[in-house]
Amino acid sequence: MKGVVVFDSYYGNTRIVAEAIAEELKSEGHEVELRSVREKYPAPPQGDIMFLGSPVRFGSTTRKMKKFVKNLDDIAWKDKPIIVFTTILWQSENATDKQKESREKYDIVAGQKLGDEAKSRGLKALDNRLWVDVKGLKGPLIETGVEKAKQFTREVLLSLKN
Repeated sequence: MKGVVVFDSYYGNTRIVAEAIAEELKSEGHEVELRSVREKYPAPPQGDIMFLGSPVRFGSTTRKMKKFVKNLDDIAWKDKPIIVFTTILWQSENATDKQKESREKYDIVAGQKLGDEAKSRGLKALDNRLWVDVKGLKGPLIETGVEKAKQFTREVLLSLKN
């Protein structure tokens, strides 16, 4: 199976998660292509499974990632699983109820909205999503971020076998 991991990243945190997903796919014996939405490629992505990653800023995934999903070849990817992952601002255990509500309403839901956009185009975006916390606006990822991404990837692959 070939996995395509497409990401956008401002400060490198989402790239690190994308690389962890790609590394885990490889370790499970799959071919992998890693792509940034900020680079040009000679051909559209081809594969059997796609991971889409974006930082969440101001409660939304990036415009470049949304544009990528909008322009994704819906015929080539119609029946292939698409999985969304995001990086979001870490929240302290001391966060107020209002802060927790805001995180749920905007940051966590942003990944769901990206998946919903893919679904609205007839693509097979899966409901299981990953978000990895980032300490501060520029990072770094929380200490368990990379392992969380790898574990999530293993779980996705296992669910696709069943």
